[in-house]
Amino acid sequence: MKTIKPVANSSRNTILIDYREKLTPSSKRTPRKLLRIIKSQSGRNNQGKITTRHQGGRHRRFYRIIDFKRYPKDGIAGKVKSIEYDPNRNCFISLISYRDGSFGFILTPEGIKVGDIILSGTDEKVPIKTGNNLPLSLIPDNTPLHNLELKPKKGGELIRSAGTYAEIIGREESGKYVLVRLQSKEVRKVLGKCRATIGKVSNSEANLVRLGKAGRNRWRGVRPAVRGSAMNPSDHPHGGKEKQPIGHKSPLSP
Repeated sequence: MKTIKPVANSSRNTILIDYREKLTPSSKRTPRKLLRIIKSQSGRNNQGKITTRHQGGRHRRFYRIIDFKRYPKDGIAGKVKSIEYDPNRNCFISLISYRDGSFGFILTPEGIKVGDIILSGTDEKVPIKTGNNLPLSLIPDNTPLHNLELKPKKGGELIRSAGTYAEIIGREESGKYVLVRLQSKEVRKVLGKCRATIGKVSNSEANLVRLGKAGRNRWRGVRPAVRGSAMNPSDHPHGGKEKQPIGHKSPLSP
């Protein structure tokens, strides 16, 4: 983490991640096939009506295509080329160069370094090592894992945000299902054929970030939220009656 010299009130309350220590940018440009253009909708639907309030005005950015499935690369070793920042998520991503000449992005597990080799597969030849992807039936108990599938070959759906991980705490006698304890302490029964990646998701300090000023939120596309009680009755159910209770048992939406 890094703090900014407190020359103003905004910088005095700012705590950010020091990306120079965490990241190793690639010497080459990101392959164009791994990028997609995101068109800003500003919370509007296909009719142009605002369906989600307080959105709009963020920086333009590319979406990085992340390989959540990993099974198309079974048996093909990949080398970590770089650990990069992704504006679309709070964890880091790694650019992987596979031996067949292709490239792909994966979520960066904590402890992985540039030059490390990762594997994915469904047999016992794949070692239990950070960054490797294999079925839950082959992963030992109490091993931290992320990018967890809920249906075979659908791709990882759970445990994808910064600093999170799950653990296997037991198995059924039949061996068909595995008991997985999630970050929320919830225990889920998942098919042993479903796959997960070994390790804890990177950037566990993401929850310590303090933006420090409203402008940094605007860069992210978060617009100001006006209280309903500060509006007129025609604009919101809470409007009117200066500084009076809203008159409802519970808050209402516009």
